[in-house]
Amino acid sequence: MEFAPVDYIVFAAYCLLIVCIGLWVSREKAGHKKDAEDYFLASKALPWWAIGASLIASNISAEQFIGMSGSGFRLGLAIASYEWMAAITLLLVAWLFIPIYLKKGIFTMPQFLEVRYDARVRTLLAVFWLLVYVFVNLTSVLYLGALALKGIMGVELWIGIIVLALFAAVYSVYGGLKAVAWTDVVQVFFLVGGGLLTTILALHAFSAGQGPLAGLLRLIEEAPDRFNMILFQDELLYTNDKGVVQDAYDLLPGLGVLIGGLWIANLFYWGCNQYIIQRALAARSLREAQRGVAFAAYLKLLLPLIVVVPGIVAYALNAPIDAADEAYPWLLNAYVGPGLKGLAFAALIAAIVSSLASMMNSTATIFTMDIYRNYINKAAEQAILVRTGRIVALVCMAIAVCLAPLLSSLDQVFQYIQEFTGFVSPGVLAIFIMGLFWKKATANSAVVSAVLSIPLTWAMKWLFPGLPFLDRMGIAFVISVALIVILSLVEGKGQDSKKGIRLGSGVLQTDPLFVGLAFGVLVITTALYVLFW
Repeated sequence: MEFAPVDYIVFAAYCLLIVCIGLWVSREKAGHKKDAEDYFLASKALPWWAIGASLIASNISAEQFIGMSGSGFRLGLAIASYEWMAAITLLLVAWLFIPIYLKKGIFTMPQFLEVRYDARVRTLLAVFWLLVYVFVNLTSVLYLGALALKGIMGVELWIGIIVLALFAAVYSVYGGLKAVAWTDVVQVFFLVGGGLLTTILALHAFSAGQGPLAGLLRLIEEAPDRFNMILFQDELLYTNDKGVVQDAYDLLPGLGVLIGGLWIANLFYWGCNQYIIQRALAARSLREAQRGVAFAAYLKLLLPLIVVVPGIVAYALNAPIDAADEAYPWLLNAYVGPGLKGLAFAALIAAIVSSLASMMNSTATIFTMDIYRNYINKAAEQAILVRTGRIVALVCMAIAVCLAPLLSSLDQVFQYIQEFTGFVSPGVLAIFIMGLFWKKATANSAVVSAVLSIPLTWAMKWLFPGLPFLDRMGIAFVISVALIVILSLVEGKGQDSKKGIRLGSGVLQTDPLFVGLAFGVLVITTALYVLFW
């Protein structure tokens, strides 16, 4: 990519702005030393708009800009179900999950499991999350981000990985969640603004200068097979990067997307995921948390225009690329002109760096609060907890840097992330759902579900290799729930657990503004599915 001087100025200004804001908000007040609540929960002072912005900045990363655009290139708009169904999932989490989490006054998701079950469940799930964050999330975001740097600027893969890791670490390791959340407010501006800019310019070029709306209408007309939200068997066949013909149904199994495994993936991600829920835990109040989540839901409805449509444009233009995940960098190179590339590139880097910073902080939170303080140093002072969190963040990032280049053999990294997270999510979600809403669930049943989660899903993959992984996740979730019910009834003889959550009046609260916002999200999502059925 040829950068004009103004592009370098825009991009350098973005980098300087993020680092300065991160360090400025991280400064310590006179006479006050950061404690665990300051570092891991931003002093519980985040307003709704910072929560919503941080949720989206943490969620949207290279796996969307690069990975989801690659899936858009292969599968079309159907991959947008991950975003549009997530908008509804966010509302459910704000209504049913967050009030309980805030009432319990927790730092981490594993900590909630000890409050509801026992220390064994907490430790098992803490280890699960540490493994997923380091070996799947951090690693894949670094790889996809470096792949983008290579495609756009010709930067060697390993250099890109190191540069992105250092950028994320320079402000987040010192400042903690406060630095991450407040810089995310700025990151979202670049992410949404720069992302929309790329889409608008690509659609404008596709319409031969007639404008982005004309380009979108022409795209729908010329690539109708890429604008079906529900895919059926043999409806959309594509050739992957290895030259093998595959059926898109295997990744997005028709109506099963709407009623099956994608709900498991979304509820697990938005309702049980530390680096997502941590923003809500840092809210000033329940009302601020719920409004922030509703704000994030509206941004999720917009995101397919930013991260999916560019991949479809690249497909319609017969992009000369070797791998699907090269679609977005190619488009950026081909259609974003001098003077605007710096902003578009800043959007991509903003998405990558904000997610890396969030994952580092949440990984450090889980290790420090669930492992270190429980088993290594139970009497640790607040300053030691903060220092441990910083060290752990750096170590986890170093591991991810070493592993990221190994993902280069994959076709669609976004699908890799979803499938391998899916080995853990059904059993874990079952533990949370039953713990939150069924008072009879016992600790032993939760332990069994946690231990069997990965073996159960692997066994299903081996026994039914042709079963789409989303369907497999749905079945694994049902089996996990059944295990918890059977074991709890046998062990507890039908009695409520002593740690069961009592959902009395006043627990699941909402306010009229949140209800109105939620209704708007439901109407828009329904309209989108009707339009692109």
